[in-house]
Amino acid sequence: MSKTLIIQRLIGNTFSFMPLHEQIKSEVKSAMMAKDAVRLSVVRNMISAFTNELVATGKTPQDMIDDVGALKVIKRLANQRKDSIEQFEKGGRLELAESEKAELAILEKYLPALMSHDEIKKIALAKKEALGVTDKSKAGQLTGAIMKELAGKADGGDVKAVVDELF
Repeated sequence: MSKTLIIQRLIGNTFSFMPLHEQIKSEVKSAMMAKDAVRLSVVRNMISAFTNELVATGKTPQDMIDDVGALKVIKRLANQRKDSIEQFEKGGRLELAESEKAELAILEKYLPALMSHDEIKKIALAKKEALGVTDKSKAGQLTGAIMKELAGKADGGDVKAVVDELF
């Protein structure tokens, strides 16, 4: 059992010490019992994505993905939903965008909370000073350094917006 499997997670008002993959597998039954078709679809989609990730990394589908890998997969699924929402709204397909928003809300319950704009700005200012970045030509380097430091704690679009504000 890897270190990442023993991560304490606060879900709702209950503490769960179960690996994320197992926890999501158990959600299938509760979604079925609640007759929540959207949640059931999203949970099954996550399990399928976990299996695909395991196979892609040379493991068997029966293996369990660790929490870090599970979060990476869930984040990818959430980003796909965000892209779909944007495209559906541009195309005037608001009913499909609403469906994607409902799925995104379920996915985001499993992701850690992202940093606020102000928190990102504090770190960006400190990193800008540490790297000695003075002009916009090094903005990409600054953005990369901030993203590496935050390692999934902030959305890339938010970090880019903060860096753009600095110049």
